[in-house]
Amino acid sequence: MFTLQSLNFSLSTLLAFPRRLASTAQQIRIRLRSLADPAIASQCQRFFKTKPGDYAAGDQFLGIRVPLLRQQVRHYLDLSAAEATDLLHSSWHEERLMALLLLVHQFRQGDAQGRQTIFELYLSQTAFINNWDLVDSSAPQIVGAYLMDQDRQPLYTLVRSANLWERRIAIVSTLYLIRKGELDQTLVLAALLQKDPEDLIIATGWMLREVGKRDRTKLKVFLRTYSPTMPRTMLRYAIEHFPEAERQQYLRGRAIRPFTAARQDLSASP
Repeated sequence: MFTLQSLNFSLSTLLAFPRRLASTAQQIRIRLRSLADPAIASQCQRFFKTKPGDYAAGDQFLGIRVPLLRQQVRHYLDLSAAEATDLLHSSWHEERLMALLLLVHQFRQGDAQGRQTIFELYLSQTAFINNWDLVDSSAPQIVGAYLMDQDRQPLYTLVRSANLWERRIAIVSTLYLIRKGELDQTLVLAALLQKDPEDLIIATGWMLREVGKRDRTKLKVFLRTYSPTMPRTMLRYAIEHFPEAERQQYLRGRAIRPFTAARQDLSASP
């Protein structure tokens, strides 16, 4: 029989059950330590060039494959911005990547205010987004997606940075725009980066290749002006999907003709 006493008992019983608390950076650290593999960590130390003087000098790896790391994201979707920042400050590469993967998911699920918060957080923490996979796994999905309908001035600030990884964030962010059919922003930034001294800026060649997949004529117009002076590695990436004979012409400089007809100066920027 239903009575007030039985209702009180039921409520008391329910309240006695422990409630799940919000995820913390420390919980994630403990979980990732349990997945660590020293053999994989050793491979990563070599692959990511972590020796003194290399681009990722001093980076440390737990040894967790990216697919396995991605599988963990769904367990911590309620991680707060403060806890994500704490995790992003880790000296362990996989912990920083985990923080970024969580921010990407939260950005996709967020409202306008939430997306702005994550975008601003991301740009305030670029010192810790300091390897190519960290950039490539997050910049298009956060910076590119946010700036799709916003003022693009942050891209020009990033592209002129003395920090290699901020320059990479700028150009790789445009992958989101490319996939939405907007190609010109990539070309403008690529013009600013085509004499960049860092080898890792081959990301620019990658983005030019993506432009060419969608509009080869537009890419060829760009190459008429800039291929004589761009790094050869960048050029190789940009023309990777050209027919072999045409690729060789570009690499030998024979496909280069002065482009004088109403040339647009793509290096001009805000």
